[in-house]
Amino acid sequence: MKKFTKNTDKIELVRLVTAGSVDDGKSTLIGRLLYDTDSLTEEHIESLKKAGGSVKNIPEHLAHLLDGLKAEREQGITIDVAYRYFSTDKRRFIIADVPGHEQYTRNMVTGASNADIALLLVDARNGVLQQTKRHLFVASLLGIPHIAIVVNKMDAVRYRQTVYQRIKEDILNYAAGLNLHDLQFMPISAKKGDMVVERGKKMNWYKGRTLLDYLENLQVISDRNIVDFRFPIQSVVKADRGYRGYAGTIEGGKIKTGEKIRVLPSQEKATVASIKNGGKATANAICTQAVMLGVKEKVDISRGDMLVRENNIPEQSSDLEAMVCWFSSEPLKPGKSYIIKHLTKSVRGRFPKITYRINIDDLHREKSQSLKLNEIGKVHLDLTQPIPFDSYNRNRNTGSFIVIDEITNQTVGAGIILRKKVLDKKSEKSGNREGIVVWFTGLSGSGKSTIAERVYEKLQNRHIRTEWLDGDITRESLCKDLGFSKKDRNINIERVSFVAGLLSKHGVVVLATYISPYRKQRNLARKQAENFAEVHVKASVKECERRDVKGLYKKARNGKIENFTGISDPYEKPTKPELTIDTKKDTVAHSAQRVLDFLREQGYIE
Repeated sequence: MKKFTKNTDKIELVRLVTAGSVDDGKSTLIGRLLYDTDSLTEEHIESLKKAGGSVKNIPEHLAHLLDGLKAEREQGITIDVAYRYFSTDKRRFIIADVPGHEQYTRNMVTGASNADIALLLVDARNGVLQQTKRHLFVASLLGIPHIAIVVNKMDAVRYRQTVYQRIKEDILNYAAGLNLHDLQFMPISAKKGDMVVERGKKMNWYKGRTLLDYLENLQVISDRNIVDFRFPIQSVVKADRGYRGYAGTIEGGKIKTGEKIRVLPSQEKATVASIKNGGKATANAICTQAVMLGVKEKVDISRGDMLVRENNIPEQSSDLEAMVCWFSSEPLKPGKSYIIKHLTKSVRGRFPKITYRINIDDLHREKSQSLKLNEIGKVHLDLTQPIPFDSYNRNRNTGSFIVIDEITNQTVGAGIILRKKVLDKKSEKSGNREGIVVWFTGLSGSGKSTIAERVYEKLQNRHIRTEWLDGDITRESLCKDLGFSKKDRNINIERVSFVAGLLSKHGVVVLATYISPYRKQRNLARKQAENFAEVHVKASVKECERRDVKGLYKKARNGKIENFTGISDPYEKPTKPELTIDTKKDTVAHSAQRVLDFLREQGYIE
């Protein structure tokens, strides 16, 4: 068995959520991870002994590690998410284990709200169930960056590859309608230990990583928003000599002493004079850290305010569009007043309209006048005062809220903010909708233009104002004076970004298909538009080369084309696109529909 030294100083913390249906082996898997990483405590071992086991027989009783909590759930004592902790030489992990019963969907939302990775278990004997789909949909809705489908109990089906492949295909068919960034699959036997920490010898047909190898080496830091500084004030601390400190958790970005900031909603400006982390002075701090800031100027800052960088301000609105998961047995009632808790601020709000409810089985949108327990739907939210926010796909912390019943003080729902409400009724009737730039980026041959053309046709048929800007077309007109040097390619993107941004500000849906290999180029395009969505059209160099109808890759390989992206020039993959499309897995029709669904969910089309 692999040995761990457990030097946990300054190693990265990763948050997991495990979910699945009843009796799919979550408890055994967590017990296996604790056991195989030497993370069992004396308390764990004693509980196993009381269950009739011994230290030698621990692997046979792994599920008993969580039996106490399971019994409490069955007796109705608690329905809280159970947290477990383990560590390796590379990382520390917090596991949020959520109940498998459908009535505890709200626990999935709670446990997954800040997870870096979701492990969704499927019992190999039962295949894909409704609860599997529900959890996968919730994980997609919550924007969990990495999702692993863990097909457990492979020992119970004699480790047959055909069983694993059938489950994988069923999941992929369902997931085609979801907005997923990274979906992985792995077969395991938590009971026997195969493919958890050690590979075992029963599934030599599977060439992927073990579960622990996946958890230890997956890159997660780039999934967090470290660009937009967001610091909601939790409390104001007064000390001697007139010092005031502002305490809270950094919910996005980073900050350092000497930087200029702005207070929301007052818009007052200030300068960061000091930062304390754990009582110790530091020159800088980053998202997820709980700190206390001091400022040079005498400004009015209170609990519920938000500190941001002077020139990086979030949206502010009292009229929002959101997706809500309803937790209460009493349905959501349009027009009823609720308390909306957003970060450290609470305001009153109403849901004047339910746009649609999601059917979890087939992902169809259904008309509804209310949302019942565990139902999920798109709503309009009107608040009594504006809040500063980012859309959820930009920052999961500043783009989410919870709903509290005013009378019972119970949490009855949780929501994610899509955007501010697009239009009032007068403008909607006139057809004067907001525009957006949909920027398709990917290697030559990845399928950008093919997908965009299909989307363009669909939008034109519905009489939606649409323009399609393509690299080949603009190089014959707007950019015909430019070559293919790095400087000229940057100028090319600068011109196109300006035109795309200008069109979108006049209510046009702009589809832009450009390789745009550098993040700096795409960030420039984003800044030029008020509304922007980056679509990563994903395909490997090998796959693009196979499709190379123009013979460009062959010419690049032979040295006839210089600075060719993917061959002699790098492609910097998007770190946080609004949508990722894998054209090796998705058909053109599927891919185009995903773009259309995204535009509909964000309110740009009906």
